[in-house]
Amino acid sequence: MQKPEPPVIQPFTFVFSWRRFSLHCAIMSVCVLLGMMTWYFGKPHSVRFYETKSETQLATAIAPDINMALDIRSSVAVKESQPVQVELFKGSVYFDIKKNATNQLEVKVGNAIIKNTGTRFSVQMQKDGSGHIAVADGHIKIQVASGIYQINALEQAEFDDARIRKHSLIIEHDIAPWRFDQ
Repeated sequence: MQKPEPPVIQPFTFVFSWRRFSLHCAIMSVCVLLGMMTWYFGKPHSVRFYETKSETQLATAIAPDINMALDIRSSVAVKESQPVQVELFKGSVYFDIKKNATNQLEVKVGNAIIKNTGTRFSVQMQKDGSGHIAVADGHIKIQVASGIYQINALEQAEFDDARIRKHSLIIEHDIAPWRFDQ
């Protein structure tokens, strides 16, 4: 009987292949692309909806140093971003923004955009889509198609997507009178 011969172990010799190299590069690039997409789409913006019925009003803090009060039959969407973005769908809303939260809020009514500078103000959306704004303290800037306008303390204005009209002085009680009629 013969002894079996041990197998001969030969060292591995690497053979370079462009086909194998391009396959590995394609796999790695797909992995990197998926990783970047996960990072980019990983944290969607948080959107909260607030709506009041015919009997109730709502007061809440939507961000640190930014308080919001909704009148009856009002609806808004609040998008947590920098700055906080609020879109008014119907009704009336009142904002109380502290001085250290300057430029932290944008309000959208139709195509008009309202930017605050540490103020207290109210916005009302009419049934025809136009809006009414009244400022209690500080000032706001409103951007419409015809330009950017500034509304100061104790002033009011009506606006639509194109222009500002009926800009006038008011007393503080006329800025969101629904807040005082409780």
